[in-house]
Amino acid sequence: MAWFMLFVAGLFETGWAIGLKYTDGFTRPVPTLLTAASMIVSLVLLGLALKTLPVGTAYAVWTGIGTIGTALLGIWLLGEPAAAMRLACIGLIVAGIVGLKVVS
Repeated sequence: MAWFMLFVAGLFETGWAIGLKYTDGFTRPVPTLLTAASMIVSLVLLGLALKTLPVGTAYAVWTGIGTIGTALLGIWLLGEPAAAMRLACIGLIVAGIVGLKVVS
């Protein structure tokens, strides 16, 4: 269950990272509230996952999921470049997350 909570926490991290773009410098109330809510949910779930997972592994996986999700949504939603090297680097992050899960 801790790994599932950690995965969902990473998804919410992606949500707040992308949400920051839509807050327009915290001048738009609805995106700002949704972004803040995503931050809270993400941190609460990370904290719950840390009850049983090692902090170094959990933090690395949490930030990795957030990084991958943010990069992919940046490409899809915000028109950021999808260069081959960029996608290859995202793949390396995925490999690192899988490796951490396998050895934990």
